[in-house]
Amino acid sequence: MRTRTILHAFLILALIGGASAARALTQDELVARIKAAGYTEVSDIKSTAEGTTAKAIKNGKPVRLVVDSSGQIKERN
Repeated sequence: MRTRTILHAFLILALIGGASAARALTQDELVARIKAAGYTEVSDIKSTAEGTTAKAIKNGKPVRLVVDSSGQIKERN
């Protein structure tokens, strides 16, 4: 019974997490997430086939970013 309850709770949490991940970020949420990752001066935000791209500054250097559908931020060369 205890195992079943734990499994049930796990499934509910997984569904809740999946539902929130499926919702697209607003531009303000996206900028906030990028800034929370240590980037500043976020600009030139565009939606592309590979995800949302943006320009930003990190450690005083300009970088190009790609934010994928799961919210992962990656620097692009």
